[in-house]
Amino acid sequence: MANYYRGMSTFNRYKKFRLVDFDLVKQDLLNHFRIKKGEKLMQPNFGTIIWNMIFEPMTDAVKQVISDDVKRIVSYDPRIAVQNIIITEKDHGIQIELDMIFIQTNQSDVLYLQFDKDSQTLTQTIRQ
Repeated sequence: MANYYRGMSTFNRYKKFRLVDFDLVKQDLLNHFRIKKGEKLMQPNFGTIIWNMIFEPMTDAVKQVISDDVKRIVSYDPRIAVQNIIITEKDHGIQIELDMIFIQTNQSDVLYLQFDKDSQTLTQTIRQ
């Protein structure tokens, strides 16, 4: 199978910098979620508002705002589409279960994104 997309990442890698296809798309998406909206120089709309919502009570309205933000971020990348989003409070933060599809191959995957309010970090967890 030919690779549609090729790229590199030094994030959390040991001697493996090359990423292709869905792995590259997921890493690009994670990079976007790691940045607070307004932090990126000359691009005030880049990033996510989730970091600002992390201390808010998890009401239906807050979940809707977060869901809209996730959809906005995913819509920047024409290689993927959202199938489902589930937002829950988990441990010390917010967990987002993002079910998406890689358009070129029709491959689907679920990302579990854990936004931790204590450490202000984002981790990707494995399917549960």
